[in-house]
Amino acid sequence: MVQRFDVGPRLSEMAIHNGTVYLAGQVPEDASLDIEGQTRQVLAAIDALLARAGTDKTRLLMVQIFIADLADFDGMNRAWDAWVPAGHTPPRATVQAALARPGWRVEIVATAAV
Repeated sequence: MVQRFDVGPRLSEMAIHNGTVYLAGQVPEDASLDIEGQTRQVLAAIDALLARAGTDKTRLLMVQIFIADLADFDGMNRAWDAWVPAGHTPPRATVQAALARPGWRVEIVATAAV
């Protein structure tokens, strides 16, 4: 059985199947923030979705991070390092990408065990 959350015409925010939760790409609410602020907002959104699924960031299986400018890599990592629990760092990829909205500096996709 596939369980979908916040289903819209284009995407669902989250789906759970076979003990795994898949999150849609999470983006910042406030595009006026710097990379650290935007990353903190996105990570808080991930925390909230994982909690709804009955899991948390210690159970992350894979994370994909998209940043608009590689010059933001260090700032994004400062927010990430403050958020991710020691001993629970998941496999991760970070790539530069043109994001869908002007002002967005980061988008994060995550997969976790329930």
